[in-house]
Amino acid sequence: MDEAPIIFAVPVRDLPGRLVRTVRTGRSPQGQRVGIAFTRPELLVAAMGADQQWVELCESALRGMLRPLGIDRIQVDPLLVAPPLDRVDPTPLVDQARTKRTASATTKPLVSSVRISTLPSVPAVNG
Repeated sequence: MDEAPIIFAVPVRDLPGRLVRTVRTGRSPQGQRVGIAFTRPELLVAAMGADQQWVELCESALRGMLRPLGIDRIQVDPLLVAPPLDRVDPTPLVDQARTKRTASATTKPLVSSVRISTLPSVPAVNG
């Protein structure tokens, strides 16, 4: 008799201007890109907030979505998922420091993933 697959609560986001939903990814404290999954929705809410959208996915479905991104590790039940950094409007900085810096020195890069924090006792699942 086969065991039922574990179903995870997986954070997702809608792509702007498209009818597409994508899984959220993150970076481990060591900088490795990882998938994010929670064993219970309550843990997702505690780590990411009540406004975070999520879907139920089994591990194989999540791995199938992460594989094309080159991600083979899933971090299960991270304690904290920090929001992505917002792009900051460099205009005020450029106006104040026009003689000291160039505009390119004040432009912030876009960040596409989130940072996660975990306890050492909560292992990631490698594929």
